[in-house]
Amino acid sequence: MIDAVRKAGRALARDFGEVTELQVSRKGAADYVSAADLKSEQTLFEELSRARPGYGFLGEERGLIEGTDKTHTWIVDPLDGTTNFLHAIPHFAINIALQREGAVVAAVTYNPVTNELFWAEKGKGAFVNDRRLRVAARTKMEESVLATGIPFMGHGQHATFLKELHQISQRVAGVRRYGAAALDLAWVAAGRFDGYWERDLHAWDLAAGLLLVTEAGGKVTDAEGHDDALAAGSICAGNLEIHPQIIERLRQAAK
Repeated sequence: MIDAVRKAGRALARDFGEVTELQVSRKGAADYVSAADLKSEQTLFEELSRARPGYGFLGEERGLIEGTDKTHTWIVDPLDGTTNFLHAIPHFAINIALQREGAVVAAVTYNPVTNELFWAEKGKGAFVNDRRLRVAARTKMEESVLATGIPFMGHGQHATFLKELHQISQRVAGVRRYGAAALDLAWVAAGRFDGYWERDLHAWDLAAGLLLVTEAGGKVTDAEGHDDALAAGSICAGNLEIHPQIIERLRQAAK
């Protein structure tokens, strides 16, 4: 998995340099990003298929490809944070998770610009490069910085988000929106964010981050507090003290 993201990351880093030169043409830049996204997924597909023939593959671009091995599936986002990439903002990632019999057992999230490689294996901990990760130790909402995603044009539940933001923002030290769900979760695992919530996500946005956070000692559910965030498409993540406090605010917003 690490070899695959590094190979795809080298190409994305080169493409990212080109995108900065394409800002004058929105259509041209958008087309270039689309090509970079597809090229990244093709590289990942080839590398992972070579390493583990027969595994299934669920990718953002090509959807589900069933393998002969029905117990294993790669869940892949070749470029999470596409809008950041398009605008020459160096905050995006390649995301790979390995699902075995329905459970995520290995994860890699890689930002090729910063060269931060977050990885985890079930039962063996979470790391960034060679450093062990632990979620933040804060216990009070008023001391916490949380991450979220803001619905954009034609996407998401705008009214719901505003109610949730109203419930949360007045009770925390800060709310950040950086535009890459994979890195939001990786940063919760690293203790940079104390918590994170978002709705209207896909399995490839979430799968790797779920394992990173739990292996770093945190808790992950959907936005209602139920266990299967991967199926629900919403998420709430944090340490064992902050997570239930976020859930309570989200429940208040739903009333």
